[in-house]
Amino acid sequence: MAAVSSVGEAVARIVYLSSHVVLSIQPSPHIDADFSTYLQTLAGRKSQGLIAKGVPEVGGSLILQDLNIQCLPSCQIHLLRDNADPFLSAFQPLRSGKLVSVTAPSTTLLASIPHLYKLAHYPIVIHVALCPLDQPDYSEITAIRQCGFTFLQSETLQEAQDISISAHALAIKSGKGVVHFFDVQNMTNDDAIPYENRDLVRALLDVDTARVYQSTPNESVSIYVDDNRRPTLMDSNPSVLDAHQSSASATPLEQPPSKAASREGSSIGSAARESSADSRVTLSSATSIDSIISRPISSDDIYRFLIEIWSKLTSATGRQYHAFEYTGPLEATSALFIFGSTGLFVDEIKADGASDDFSKIGLITARLYRPWMGQALIEALPNSVRRIAVLEQIRRKTTKWGPVLLDILTSLKIDPHASEAPLIVGHQMGHLEPATIRQALRGIFQNLNSPSPIQNLEVGTSRSRQQVLTEHKLEQPHVESAYMKILDQIFGDRLYIANRSNAPHAGISASISASPEYGFGSLLARSEHRKRFIREVESAAKSGEFATDVPQSWLARWALSAENSKKSNSIAQDIITRLTTDGSSLASQLLSSKGLFYKESQWLIGSDAWAHDLGNSGVHHVIASGANVNMLIIDSQPYSERALNDATRRKKDIGLYAMNFGNAYVASVAVYSSYTQVLEAMIEADNFNGPSVVLAYLPYNKENDSPLTILQETKKAVDLGYWPLYRWNPTNEEDRLPNFILDSERIKKELEEFLRRDNQLSQLMRRHPQFSANLSESYGSEVRTLQKRTAKTAYDKMLEGLYGAPMTILFASDNGNAESLANRLASRGKARGLKTLLMAMDDFPLEDLSREENVIMITSTAGQGEFPQNGRSFWDAVKDSVDLDLQNVRFAVFALGDSHYWPRKEDKIYYNKSGKDLDAKIAFLGAKRLADVGLGDDQDPDGYQTGYGEWEPRIWQALGVDKVEGLPEEPPPITNEDIKMESNFLRGTIAEGLEDTTTGAIAASDQQLTKFHGTYMQDDRDLRDERKAQGLEPSYAFMIRCRLNGGVATPSQWLQMDSISSSCGNETMKLTTRQTFQFHGVVKGKLKPAMRGINKALMTTIAACGDVNRNVMCSVLPTKSAYHRDVHQASAKISDHLLPATTAYHEIWLKDDDDKKTKVAGDAIVDHEPLYGPTYLPRKFKITIAIPPHNDTDVYAHDVGLIAIKNSNDRLEGFNVLVGGGMGVTHNNKKTYPRTGSMMGYAPADKIHFVCEKIMLVQRDHGDRKNRKHARLKYTIDDMGVDVFRSKVEDLLEFKFEEPRPFEFKSNIDTFGWQKDEFGMNHFTFFIENGRIEDTADFPMKTGLRELAKVHKGEFRLTGNQHLCLSGVPDEELETIKGMMKQFQLDNIKFSGLRLSSSACVAFPTCGLAMAESERYLPILITKLEDCLEENGLRQDSIVMRMTGCPNGCARPWLAEVAFVGKAYGAYNMYLGGGYHGQRLNKLYRSSIQEAEILDIMKPMLNRYALERQEGERFGDWTIRAGIIRATSEGKTFHDDVAEEESDAEA
Repeated sequence: MAAVSSVGEAVARIVYLSSHVVLSIQPSPHIDADFSTYLQTLAGRKSQGLIAKGVPEVGGSLILQDLNIQCLPSCQIHLLRDNADPFLSAFQPLRSGKLVSVTAPSTTLLASIPHLYKLAHYPIVIHVALCPLDQPDYSEITAIRQCGFTFLQSETLQEAQDISISAHALAIKSGKGVVHFFDVQNMTNDDAIPYENRDLVRALLDVDTARVYQSTPNESVSIYVDDNRRPTLMDSNPSVLDAHQSSASATPLEQPPSKAASREGSSIGSAARESSADSRVTLSSATSIDSIISRPISSDDIYRFLIEIWSKLTSATGRQYHAFEYTGPLEATSALFIFGSTGLFVDEIKADGASDDFSKIGLITARLYRPWMGQALIEALPNSVRRIAVLEQIRRKTTKWGPVLLDILTSLKIDPHASEAPLIVGHQMGHLEPATIRQALRGIFQNLNSPSPIQNLEVGTSRSRQQVLTEHKLEQPHVESAYMKILDQIFGDRLYIANRSNAPHAGISASISASPEYGFGSLLARSEHRKRFIREVESAAKSGEFATDVPQSWLARWALSAENSKKSNSIAQDIITRLTTDGSSLASQLLSSKGLFYKESQWLIGSDAWAHDLGNSGVHHVIASGANVNMLIIDSQPYSERALNDATRRKKDIGLYAMNFGNAYVASVAVYSSYTQVLEAMIEADNFNGPSVVLAYLPYNKENDSPLTILQETKKAVDLGYWPLYRWNPTNEEDRLPNFILDSERIKKELEEFLRRDNQLSQLMRRHPQFSANLSESYGSEVRTLQKRTAKTAYDKMLEGLYGAPMTILFASDNGNAESLANRLASRGKARGLKTLLMAMDDFPLEDLSREENVIMITSTAGQGEFPQNGRSFWDAVKDSVDLDLQNVRFAVFALGDSHYWPRKEDKIYYNKSGKDLDAKIAFLGAKRLADVGLGDDQDPDGYQTGYGEWEPRIWQALGVDKVEGLPEEPPPITNEDIKMESNFLRGTIAEGLEDTTTGAIAASDQQLTKFHGTYMQDDRDLRDERKAQGLEPSYAFMIRCRLNGGVATPSQWLQMDSISSSCGNETMKLTTRQTFQFHGVVKGKLKPAMRGINKALMTTIAACGDVNRNVMCSVLPTKSAYHRDVHQASAKISDHLLPATTAYHEIWLKDDDDKKTKVAGDAIVDHEPLYGPTYLPRKFKITIAIPPHNDTDVYAHDVGLIAIKNSNDRLEGFNVLVGGGMGVTHNNKKTYPRTGSMMGYAPADKIHFVCEKIMLVQRDHGDRKNRKHARLKYTIDDMGVDVFRSKVEDLLEFKFEEPRPFEFKSNIDTFGWQKDEFGMNHFTFFIENGRIEDTADFPMKTGLRELAKVHKGEFRLTGNQHLCLSGVPDEELETIKGMMKQFQLDNIKFSGLRLSSSACVAFPTCGLAMAESERYLPILITKLEDCLEENGLRQDSIVMRMTGCPNGCARPWLAEVAFVGKAYGAYNMYLGGGYHGQRLNKLYRSSIQEAEILDIMKPMLNRYALERQEGERFGDWTIRAGIIRATSEGKTFHDDVAEEESDAEA
């Protein structure tokens, strides 16, 4: 039987059943409260609540995001941090008629007292886990006891479940707040209990009353104002009421009989480890109805309600509960009242042999702590009790007498029936170990029974205040250390953080010393101290007390610039040196404070919690003071949660507040958006003479959030204006500079209004006209709604004059196939006389669907049966709709998918799932089918066209237009070959598209042509959904790839590339697997400047992409510089020989400002392509050169692979020629496969460029131009045969290939670290993970390489594995270079062999073909495998692992020993068995597996490899020998004998 084993689970389950909204307060970002963990589990199962409809609203956005849970539209998600005024978030849902529960640690209570007084008048339940866990402090409960809440305590696991139910039932019945508190540690060893009985919970919760409360919302009053709500009761008998309230001694309504009388013989009751189970019957007082009055709920009413609830609970379970629980003999003479952890005492009293010592002792605990029912306590005590020891577990004593002791004294002293009041002695409970409990009990009763008992005797060891504080140790979240590291990098020893966490502050608690108020005060004191020191220095400079005259002039000079950090710090050390040399007493006096000679950069660090109350947080005081203090305020609220937070909480914009104040420097930064801007802002803040506020964005939910998650959240916030990047310096106007500098493109409405008021916005628009539309646009999703309606209305008007039946076609498409079918269907419908409306699903107003007559829906399938992005909102709305009436609508659905995409039988449900679900839901809503759902399958002979060809005629037949005659012939679809032919040698309309400022995109045909110019149009896929929701086009930008022969660049070229990446791109560079530079995030307006910048570096981008010969690669070979120079010259010769001849590149990109002259040659009137012709090649063409024994360019993977052969003098002689390599594949399409190159023979070096030309020409003339998936050279060779292909090449060459020369490859990875060549020059190969050059807070790589380029005189060689070789460092410069490398951490190559041998393509967010993460995920996966490598002694072993986001193979995954190829987001195909030298293809091992499965597979496999491998045996070879995978002999057998056969069966 299922059981509950922890109090967190027991409480969470009841909370879940009994709430509309749950606020889960976390003790810290990196710790999940027990409650929230169980709440997430319940939400993940979509368990049904009893109060809320459907899944209740659970506090914590991760529940919905991680588990993809569908909630009601009203669902509000709150996972709250304890420093963000969490109880403030309860007001809005409570006032809107929702039942709210809070789960919280007790440490949050004191700071929330101002809210608790108001919340007490709402039916809110707060479940409190007492802290610290090992010895809870009950003072947090006693401190809030007068706030108006009812307080209930539970002591065992069963009680926690029952009292939780009671608390919610009481809150609903009384309309007042209830606090349920408990000691978690006290219940740790309790036996598991059964799950709650849902029927019992439903019976105890007054659901009807809850619905009445829900139907009377009151949202008109601000949450900061008391709305004077007071729960009332309709009373029918005033006389009874008066008598009831007349005295404390009167019998309350439904007062239970004395527990002492009902428990004869009982020794241990409900305070014991099992609950009591007697069958006490309660009385009921009859009343007569005289009149009806409304009165406030009283304490006696609360007690009466609680008794009713407990009576029902007793009837159902047999378990009894009372306001005060007494356990022990009826004739007890002494009693122990415990307000604290009871478990150890109960266990000791129950222990064998205890009866002699404690036979006459009773135990009392408070189940109902507030309201304090004194009469109930009197009734609970046996009359024989003469002495009572009160034991309170309260750490923070504020009064001499404990609060519980005073409560008991008050109750028992006024009992009129008692002949003599018992003696009451107070005790304080300290820290007790289990072994000392018996001794403690004896001590208590010895003191109690002594003639003169000692009051407030402490039992147990006393823990110091510092020990208690240590338990509440404040820690800065690890993820926020990025900003701390930047501060350290910029200011070094000058940095002083006044409220740094865990800094030593004598006598001050960590919580106080970390507060902004304390920090500000300490800075003021520190500033005053330095001012006094400056005065002392000024006085000393005028005195003659020094031994020499030297210090005086230096001190005078320093005093003049003491407040200028740059000047004062530059001479501080010189002054200290001279004072030390002087040796006078005055010099010694000044040296005693020598640290003050340095001008510090002083900072306060805070969080967005400061934004809720600028006065209370100290922000106002700092700004208003005008003091020269810098504040770094880190906002961690994720963008995706912005709408889920309580809007009424009014989180203030600190930046706007400070700018309105007028005396402060303000910057808004985000380290995951622009590292450079963070540096600029912090430096400017430090230089500003006055208060500075740097608002730093770092969105995360938990400490273990991945950098990828933080990056994605940051990009959304910055791109959409939620977190604009800007800098505001009010003193800039003195230098005639703008006060406001915008560093991002969009701003939010509040900031826009501020700028308008100060006339800054118009100035900003004039300075940045390209941002004008963005800046003036309102921030909100209403734009999108308006666009939908406008588009639909315009389309309807256009169709009004047409005749024929209406047909609305809605499509959802990711890769364009579904959209293409929809366009074709629309054209054919119009030709048949139908009034045709064509729209993307998300662009169609759903409210109009019921008014349509004939609706055709076409959708492709994404991921695990999901809708494409432009159909998800439509589907979500349709799926959740319960009132959409489609009875008058006829419809049909066609779905596109791949029946083999998910090979496992259990995953077959994903095949065309989106279309199937849509068809079923539309039919469920009452629509009539025009035809059964059509299913297009990529596995059919013609792909999805096969199914579509059968489905479309049925549509025309159902619409009665299948017999139409005289239909026009449809033009054939436009292909890439057509685009190239009509492009006028790659011109197209590119130039016109660049001038169009209304969009960030270019025409579809131009997107194909710009590839030949070295640039791809992309959009940021991290931002697609959010921009779409805001009514914005995708975040279009361009990738630029340079052409760099052999991967060799000069230092000046490196500096130019670095500059372009910062000024035109996204501040990063990518070193590609084709040995060149790649820039991302280049917006259309910056394309020309970027191209011209590349041209100025004597580089180009022409033919870096497209259906031409691309960048020619060459091995790095740092140990043989002369040989490398020969081979590199050959690569350059081949590259130049095969370069396209069109002048379009120069016309479009490189014209002068007068638009007449070109900057380089290329002004021919009529273009001619002697090698390529007007249609260029069928597909891309790649050439690489490898120099044995290093196959670091993967020579087998390219259309032409050249293996360099040297002569006896170690100089180039010629090449062995391989042809037909290629990596591109389509998932589940066995007609596509990777291929390794076939040997053609040997050719001399002086003829190799002609050999490459003739190979290319044969491919030009014989390659497949009809099917681009079959157009690469590898298929031409397999179709033709190697021998036939060789003969055709030889016919063009007019000479034969010679026999290949012998060679040997030993690896295809790079050799890291320092190496020397034959000339004594030094070369260092850096590890650049996945080729990404960027600056981060932990690793300023980009800056370091830039600084190296400024002093280096040799070469920068890019490797084919995405790394970098610093070549040609002479010995005399070696130490300087090493020092710089160490300074910027560039000398670190101490990584695992697996990481050093890894490679990944870009994939998300910019690659439009990516199906899964790659570059951003592979490092994370490797990290999770490295512990396993360490354990098995494999850390230093090289295992080639590669990852790509799609099967196109940019990182050449098919040659890796282990590879992961993206199949869907988070899912990968796993391949094993590739050759370590890059000579053998791998093979599919598992399909569509996610991280957990990857780790479960890899870890045991690595363990086996470590145990079973032979001497020198590589991982890929071992997987074949061990029988784990079959070897792939050639490309055509790639899909044969795979380890996991793909099932043909459909679900």
